[in-house]
Amino acid sequence: MNFVSIRIITGDVARLVGFYERATGVRAVRVTEDFAELATAGATLAIAGVRTVALFAPGSARPADNRSVIAEFLVDDVDRVHRDLAGFVDDFVGGPTTMPWGNRSLLLRDPDGNLVNFFTPVTPEAVEKFAR
Repeated sequence: MNFVSIRIITGDVARLVGFYERATGVRAVRVTEDFAELATAGATLAIAGVRTVALFAPGSARPADNRSVIAEFLVDDVDRVHRDLAGFVDDFVGGPTTMPWGNRSLLLRDPDGNLVNFFTPVTPEAVEKFAR
């Protein structure tokens, strides 16, 4: 098995895709007006409109209703990312902060309120973990 993507359902695909393109520096591939993907070396962030939910199971997902998942992006310098996103991101939740497990993290919310964590390993153990 291989984990390949996570999908965010949104009421405004263009707005959310624009946010993630700016925040990550990754260009999205827009498959339709209701679906886009931002592919990284490790996984893909899919962004889909509410009309796509009916293709799976009508009513099974609602936009801007997540309070349990954090999308995480490994970056070279989380402090630089924080500086770059200042003035663009409306809701910084916390950070940059060095966590007990060795990552320096920046937690924010995207325009739909989903939590996003940008992090950089800073302890030798964390650096080794992500060097693989």
